Amino acid sequence: MFFLSNDRTKEIKILDSLPLALANLTSPAVLAFVLGLLVVAVRSHLQIPAQVYEVLSIFLLLAIGLKGGVALRGAEFSEIVMPIALAVAFGLLIPLAVYFVLKATTRLDSINRGALAAHYGSTSLVTFTAGLVFVEQSGLAVEAYLFTLLAVMEVPGIIIGIFLAKRAAMRGAFGPLMHEVFTGKSVVLLIGGMAIGAATGAAGYEQVQPLFGGLFAGVLTLFLLQLGIQAGQSIKDVRSAGFGLILFSLAFPLVVGSAGVAAAQAIGISEGGSVVFGLLCGSASYIAAPAAVKLSLPEAKPGLYITTSLGITFPMNLLVGIPFLAWVASVV
Repeated sequence: MFFLSNDRTKEIKILDSLPLALANLTSPAVLAFVLGLLVVAVRSHLQIPAQVYEVLSIFLLLAIGLKGGVALRGAEFSEIVMPIALAVAFGLLIPLAVYFVLKATTRLDSINRGALAAHYGSTSLVTFTAGLVFVEQSGLAVEAYLFTLLAVMEVPGIIIGIFLAKRAAMRGAFGPLMHEVFTGKSVVLLIGGMAIGAATGAAGYEQVQPLFGGLFAGVLTLFLLQLGIQAGQSIKDVRSAGFGLILFSLAFPLVVGSAGVAAAQAIGISEGGSVVFGLLCGSASYIAAPAAVKLSLPEAKPGLYITTSLGITFPMNLLVGIPFLAWVASVV
């Protein structure tokens, strides 16, 4: 195993991350988001019909759930019990921290704080993949169960964020509130998909892989095109929310990611694995969470949660977050 041992090695690692970051920023899905912003800038009337957009959301949520369930089915329980417990703990605490930090630093209402908590409490598959490739190219070993932690952390943050958003509108009605959260379309699709994937395993997934695997990137590209249009139409919402929201979307992922690195190493996860776990903690979802929020919190402003998670935090993590957390892992 190769470890970061001197300043020169750290410098090389940071430089090596730049082509990877550029490749992710120029992927078809991300460029489709940029195209959506340009559609608004040139005042085009292009829109994906609302019913088609809802079908895209349903597809993505079920596909993510299925893949997560298959990952859980293939994991050895004795090896992952502590990492899963840590992942669940962070998955529950991060959205709570997001919600109350934003309450203290911005003027956002509970609906939009909850929507942002769902995004920053969930995970980004693309950021995770970029971090995994970066760590492996750096010569560090990583644990095979990291995909399981990705699946485990995908859902709790979304549920907590939706719960916090709906809590204010349903004061004193805990039973109806929990029913509303757990029977919402997004949660049913994510948890139901995970249950199906865990029950059928890799053999079962092969039967639907041409649909949910082969078409995933194309559907995601269409989904992000419409998200870009919505973000462009609502980008003024970020400016109106104040500088606190922009600062949050830059600083919070680095802080919580560093905490994730330290906690992972404390329970025996390797240096490379701790970097990837820290990225899971510091990433913001722009696939599962937007689809879930669109269905469960339609009154939330896409310009806030999409522009911050995809337009600010995502590129920051690729360019700065990955090499920064690698440095943190080397000195913890």
